[in-house]
Amino acid sequence: MPSRPAKHSLTLHGHRTSISLEPEFWDAFRQIADERGLALNQLAAEIDDARRGDAGLASAIRIYVLNHYRAATR
Repeated sequence: MPSRPAKHSLTLHGHRTSISLEPEFWDAFRQIADERGLALNQLAAEIDDARRGDAGLASAIRIYVLNHYRAATR
């Protein structure tokens, strides 16, 4: 059964923003930040800086999480 997105606030480059992700993505995102020794805001800022075009931040985070775990299984 799909989970409903949950909204959380993050601070990116000194500005507050809200991101809605499914709980499973929040858990994975936090785990990746912990593995990298980064605060969640720092990892979100890295992803935000790297995104291109019209991709929203929530989508960019989902893709980042997906790519992280794909790379780990190779």
